[in-house]
Amino acid sequence: MDDTQNVRPGGRLKVETHGLDVIGDADRKGRPRQLFWPWFGANVSVLGLSYGSFALGFGVSFWQALVAGAVGIVFSFLLCGFVAVAGKRGSAPTMVLSRAAFGVRGNRLPSAISWMLTVGWETALTALATLAAATVFERLGWGGGTSTKVIALVVVTALVIAAGVMGFDVIMRLQTVITVVTGVLTVMYAVLVLPEIHWDAVRAIPSGPAQSFVGTLVFMVTGFGLGWVNAAADYSRYLPRRSSSAGVVGWTTFGGSLAPLVLLVFGLLLAGSSPDLDKAVAGDPIGALTTVLPTWFLIPFAVVAVLGLVGGAVLDIYSSGLALLAAGLRAPRYVAALIDGALMVAGTVYIVFVADDFLTPFMAFLITLGIPIAAWCGVMLADLALRRRDYDEADLYRPSGRYGDVPLLPIAIVVAATLVGWGLVTNGTEQWLAWQGYLLGPLGLGGRQGDWAYANLGVLAALAVSFAATLVLGRSRVRAQESAPASPGTAEEARA
Repeated sequence: MDDTQNVRPGGRLKVETHGLDVIGDADRKGRPRQLFWPWFGANVSVLGLSYGSFALGFGVSFWQALVAGAVGIVFSFLLCGFVAVAGKRGSAPTMVLSRAAFGVRGNRLPSAISWMLTVGWETALTALATLAAATVFERLGWGGGTSTKVIALVVVTALVIAAGVMGFDVIMRLQTVITVVTGVLTVMYAVLVLPEIHWDAVRAIPSGPAQSFVGTLVFMVTGFGLGWVNAAADYSRYLPRRSSSAGVVGWTTFGGSLAPLVLLVFGLLLAGSSPDLDKAVAGDPIGALTTVLPTWFLIPFAVVAVLGLVGGAVLDIYSSGLALLAAGLRAPRYVAALIDGALMVAGTVYIVFVADDFLTPFMAFLITLGIPIAAWCGVMLADLALRRRDYDEADLYRPSGRYGDVPLLPIAIVVAATLVGWGLVTNGTEQWLAWQGYLLGPLGLGGRQGDWAYANLGVLAALAVSFAATLVLGRSRVRAQESAPASPGTAEEARA
């Protein structure tokens, strides 16, 4: 990556001025392997340990959960890798490159959905970091009540918002530090909790039916890579055009998958060894993990927990700001980041001080917004696969250009795939989502209380339907776009 981006003479950092604009060739440097740092740093969070408990909650065995988790994690980050290729081919943020498929103003719909998803993720991660810090302080006897949570909230949100406002260069440097520190401390955590693992108890967990296995797999897909696909090109856009596409896909997938895979194994072993720990994770996914630690390691654990969660939240607030701009907000990038930061603080206050349960609304949020994002991802991947040329950067900002203004076909595909997806999922006790699952009965899957009710087939269905429909119906549109003559002017002129 460009190590001089946003650095003043003398080495002082400044706020990034890049927003939705194209990154010029002079500023595009580095190699695909440098994508490892932001992706690993954003996903090394100890929240990955809690996913072991989440997975076993579907009623599957250790081995079923491990296979479903491994497949779901790698597959979901592979999707990110493919979307990241668009970044090095088009030099613009993910939700600007999406305009090639959805039109310049038609793309505002998926941009708005992307914005909601990333704001939701950064809020969830910030809330978890706040709860984790408060739990550690309580175990140390240094507080743990409301005042402690308020202090933790201020510190965590200040870190996240500051990095999001400063932009790319600060984020890349921060993620490198987070990767090293959290990587070392996470290994120490794993060594310390080994005595708490009881293989006989883990092995005794009974296997679940195929529906439970599928539900576990889909939850892993939505909980990991699918939550990042709408931001996957935001960092690869700084790479030179000549960069290897295979390298972009490989390093993105490897960087995103490595830590979650390792953490999932330990999380499954811990949750499977202790029913009490398994139950506690639902209320405080990070704080519950402190109960198996010696007191002297609580401060290091707080560091690894908070930094890991901050790493993910920082990438989210950066990309949510870009998505908000792509949805139509006319403001500098740092203003969009500040707006998202304010919403993040409000949401965190609700989760920390008002909500009684974290896991249930979190899963409902993942599945409900994961379906339209999966539908968008299917269109985006098929559109990318159909293209033989790089994007015309100027026309990405020109409604009268080759990509059009509000094309009906891709929007109709996303709406249709989303409706199919919502009809094939349910969200348990969340009454405001009781309308979902309306296709489970008509398609012979047992209805809202049947065997397939919690398999969350809708996520995979939305992805598959939108990808296949775009591949079949969108070919002529892409060919017409690529046969059009080169557009006059530059991307900067088109944005003016």
